[in-house]
Amino acid sequence: MIYMLVWGKNVFNEIDLKKVRKVFLDKNVSKEYIPLLQSNNIRYDLVDKKVLDDMANKNHQGIVVDIYEYEYKDIEDCYEDDFIVILDHLEDPHNFGAIIRTCECAGIKHIIIPKDRSVRVNETVIKVSSGAISYVDIIMVSNLTNAINKLKDKGFFVYGADMDGTDYNNGDFTGKKVLVIGNEGKGISPIVSSACDEIVSIPMEGNINSLNASVSAGILIYGMNRNDK
Repeated sequence: MIYMLVWGKNVFNEIDLKKVRKVFLDKNVSKEYIPLLQSNNIRYDLVDKKVLDDMANKNHQGIVVDIYEYEYKDIEDCYEDDFIVILDHLEDPHNFGAIIRTCECAGIKHIIIPKDRSVRVNETVIKVSSGAISYVDIIMVSNLTNAINKLKDKGFFVYGADMDGTDYNNGDFTGKKVLVIGNEGKGISPIVSSACDEIVSIPMEGNINSLNASVSAGILIYGMNRNDK
């Protein structure tokens, strides 16, 4: 069994307590959690702040949690959804966490990522998601193209995000749909792009012709939801 550390009050307040192995509390400021831990039979230690600093780079807010590693879901779990997001070899955990948070706010229940050459759910992702990881399931697949084809067979229309696509403002996003967000530097890979039904883009009016992956995802997710009414 593999474990990892997460920290912060917001993370702890949203986490599934069944996944917690042990909690480390600042003995001077975090004792209010003890009744909850005791009632759920969760082991805990009261420690000096310096111990927590060494465990969590000083951003712990007085609480560090030892949890079981994230359990990924299967693609079959998302077939009944209306909107799914696929991340094509995203690498930055901050982008991943921010996209999870956006998906949760937009009512999206599943995100698909590839098994290889991709950021996974880790401490930073959980922290940046601000608790959203408890409500959005992450599906890991061996091959994104195969996953896309399976979703097509289930009635999904697949949109890829790329600067050379058509303006998303002109799109009709009714029905079951998938949005593919590409790698931060390379964008969507050619093989994944060719598997998409349509490529959409965000119009640019400034001197810089690209947006951060999580920002692009947020604009398109809400734009596609808006045009689906």
